[in-house]
Amino acid sequence: MDFSHINWLAIAVAALSAFMVGGIWYSRPLFGNAWMIDSNLNMEQIQAGNKGKIFGFTAIFSLLMAVNLGMFLADAKTDLAWGTTAGFLAGIWTFSAIAIHSLFELKSWRYILINGGYSLVSLTLMGAIIGAWR
Repeated sequence: MDFSHINWLAIAVAALSAFMVGGIWYSRPLFGNAWMIDSNLNMEQIQAGNKGKIFGFTAIFSLLMAVNLGMFLADAKTDLAWGTTAGFLAGIWTFSAIAIHSLFELKSWRYILINGGYSLVSLTLMGAIIGAWR
């Protein structure tokens, strides 16, 4: 791995893209209502959550995912197609982990598809950003 092939600005933007995808994905018109039902949460419980903790750790973990993906893509031959593919494949790994945990937690397939789908889409976009921004 050649660290000179890592675009740290692209990694930061890729990490931020997870917030954009999450804001859309978990919005009430898209999957938010179904996710709340399957999570056994209501709006009052969500609003009572510690936003600093939730968004702070989300930022840290999104950055870790983007850095990890950026390290896998640290090659002069990386382009949009390979970045997108690598992000998608990373999304398959995380989707699978989410599915395994959720099955043992007796969660519904809808819940698995919502959370796993977010992971798949957000990592695919991260890979596209890192791959394209050379």
